[in-house]
Amino acid sequence: MSKSSKRRFNSLVNNPVMEDYALRYAPKSFRRWSEFAVASSALGGIAYLADFAIGGSITLSYGFTNALTAILVVAAIIFLTGIPIAYYAARYNIDMDLLTRGAGFGYYGSTLTSLVYASFTFIYFSLEGSVMSQAITAYFGIPLAVSYVIASLLIIPLVIYGMTFLSKLQVWTQPVWLALLVLPLIVIATKDPHAFVHWTHFAGSAGSAGFNALLFGSAAGVVLSLIAQIGEQVDYLRFMPNLTAKNRRAWWWAVILAGPGWVFLGAAKQIGGSVLASYIAPQVGPVKADEPIQMYLHALHLWIPNVAMALTIGTFFVLLSQIKINVTNAYSGSLSWSNFFSRIFHVHPGRVVWLVLNVGIALTLMELGVFGFLGSILGFYSNVAVAWIGAVVADLVINKPLLKVSPSYIEFKRGHLYNFNPVGFGAMVIASAVSIAAYFGLFGKVLSAFSPFLSLGLAFVLSPIIAVLTHGRYYIARTSPDIPDRPEGVLCAVCDFSFEAHDMVACPHHEGTVCSLCCSLEADCHDRCKVPGSYIQIAPAVQENMSPRV
Repeated sequence: MSKSSKRRFNSLVNNPVMEDYALRYAPKSFRRWSEFAVASSALGGIAYLADFAIGGSITLSYGFTNALTAILVVAAIIFLTGIPIAYYAARYNIDMDLLTRGAGFGYYGSTLTSLVYASFTFIYFSLEGSVMSQAITAYFGIPLAVSYVIASLLIIPLVIYGMTFLSKLQVWTQPVWLALLVLPLIVIATKDPHAFVHWTHFAGSAGSAGFNALLFGSAAGVVLSLIAQIGEQVDYLRFMPNLTAKNRRAWWWAVILAGPGWVFLGAAKQIGGSVLASYIAPQVGPVKADEPIQMYLHALHLWIPNVAMALTIGTFFVLLSQIKINVTNAYSGSLSWSNFFSRIFHVHPGRVVWLVLNVGIALTLMELGVFGFLGSILGFYSNVAVAWIGAVVADLVINKPLLKVSPSYIEFKRGHLYNFNPVGFGAMVIASAVSIAAYFGLFGKVLSAFSPFLSLGLAFVLSPIIAVLTHGRYYIARTSPDIPDRPEGVLCAVCDFSFEAHDMVACPHHEGTVCSLCCSLEADCHDRCKVPGSYIQIAPAVQENMSPRV
């Protein structure tokens, strides 16, 4: 693009309600929601029933003791790792990809994590969509393949308008969903309390109800795949209002409960799925016992003898739950794909385009029968996901505040970052490679079972080691002249839109200030801004460009 030409975005990108600042810092002017509204929206995405399926699946495979221990241990790990991520994302109003860039990965280094995160969203979309499709088929009697299509296409129009619509959807449906969530367990507790005794003695296919370290490790690996869920929580938390002395208490409660606190509800659902799967396994067999619709129907049948009525209530609950979570999976996936493609191909046709892509991939997985390989897929995926999260957390809690080799703030703009930072990127790649080798048995049965823990530990240790060895030199490539904020915003020299100063960067190629998105999409500058001293030459042009245009 020449200096004189202007970038023109299509109507999808120009509409801030549809675009939802997919590749940007979320400006204060757009963050109109209260702490409660943001937290409620974030927690609404925890409605998914894959937790029931996961809890049921590991119980059927590894028995009560190993499953319960894995659920509780992993919940503690996920909560602790989620605290710093939720804080920094809410404090700096950025999504998981932008946070990863500034937490030791660099501009292109976080491209790999965008793929990891995108795969998380479409894998879980396909799992949740499979659960939803099972309910549609059970109720309407249509082929499962057709139900997959319905469950996928239904989500797209609900996600087009992003946070503006999703915040209302999640808040409005929350009370009904919570009531229906606990209903089957209340029914069992009142109608057949002996089921809980049976649960504590359930041995599963492993044939042992006692603790076994290898079985515990295998079960924990499946549950640890959920560690990347914090990314979806962050996609909502970036819209938190600014932290002030007046809202400090409400702000922190919202960030903790809707950030890492999601795992409390998640673990509770996994335990509920464990109870229900052990209860219905003798009636439906182990193949169907981890299907949430079967769990719900057989529990309700104790209270409602009428099969049609029980099926109607059960189907409504499953559909409501899966809509609440899959709008989040689809939304987060659209953000992740936007970040990935904008960096690789320097194009951005709009978040909605990548929304359709994400749903299409998930639908393909559903048609291929991904639900039947639940444990294997999640066990393998967790090795990469925990390496990513481990490296990010290490940077936030060790490299920044303790070692002080990482900047105290989060820098996300391309013009200020090195393309690759070996601190986070290197730690993740090494930890993933070693743990995947361990997962496939290269280092014996013990490390195979505990490969996700190996991945997490390696990433957490390697990040500060690499940061010290490199003296933190690969975090910031250069700085810009100070760009003071203005009520009317700062004009972008490329697209002619005004944005808050925090989203702007000084650009020698365009001889002025450009927004972070135009900076990302620029293909002809060859990063000349990172040549030492280049930004000094454009300081006068930057000041001129900041003046509002008449």
